[in-house]
Amino acid sequence: MKPLSFADVKRYHLAERKSKVNRDEFAKPVNAGQSFATFLKSIPNILAGADLKKVAKAIVHAKSKKLPILWTLGAHVIKVGLTPVIIDLMEQGFVSGLALNGAGIIHDAELAMVGQTSEDVSRAMESRSFGMALETSQFINEATVKAYQEKHGLGETLGRLLVEKKFPGIGDSILAQAYLRKIPVTVHVAIGGDIVHMHPEVSGEAIGAASFYDFQVFCRMVSGLIKESVLVNVGSAVVLPVVIEKAIAVCRNLGYPVEGFIGVNFDFIRHYRSHLNPVTRANDLRGTGYELIGHHELLIPLLALAVKEYAA
Repeated sequence: MKPLSFADVKRYHLAERKSKVNRDEFAKPVNAGQSFATFLKSIPNILAGADLKKVAKAIVHAKSKKLPILWTLGAHVIKVGLTPVIIDLMEQGFVSGLALNGAGIIHDAELAMVGQTSEDVSRAMESRSFGMALETSQFINEATVKAYQEKHGLGETLGRLLVEKKFPGIGDSILAQAYLRKIPVTVHVAIGGDIVHMHPEVSGEAIGAASFYDFQVFCRMVSGLIKESVLVNVGSAVVLPVVIEKAIAVCRNLGYPVEGFIGVNFDFIRHYRSHLNPVTRANDLRGTGYELIGHHELLIPLLALAVKEYAA
């Protein structure tokens, strides 16, 4: 068998080709003391650099059009110290609704109560004390039962009780600050997945009813996701992405025009569920999906400052 000859290969001139990378999109050198606006322009307008800018601009645009800007937050967002950034975005009008998982309310409440959270699980397992903080369980389970009895959502009830009890750290509580600003916060609990489910005062009936109420509230928020509105998921790999999926499904089944929205996922690594919802789902429904992978404690402040810069 003779080697194939390449003598008749058809070629073209390089300058005629449409390429995906152009030097005009390259990074610019950074200098000490330069403004953030200059730094933002220095980020390469390629892949994640371009996507971060597009997401920030989409959030600013949604606010200018008074469109929903929904945030679903995993507990790690709170654990790595981003609560002040989220609250500031709330204050500036870049958050119209929030959803947390069960671990998120634990960290938020503990920070409000005593200014610290996140135990050493390995050490606590060894000493047989993991998850057994008295005040955490008492407060959250009390709020859950109250939400059930009053037929209110868990997120709203937790925020109200944090404010009413005047805990010293409510200034850094997403739940409390959202309640004071009348921004809806829903809580989506996986029963058995949180430390407060191991205590004598827990009520599975109350958890189910209060969390289901919040699912219906979240569906109401999702029903407003129309063209150019924004849904941002940060740090939840499974629970909140599947809640997003079912909320979109039931809203569309009921006839709401949930489509054309911007779906964004921030996470440490790529996960199947959080990539599907909201990234793939936004693309499927004639919107645009973005995924930015990296440490929340770096990316979210960067996003927040970019949002403010474009809004200025």
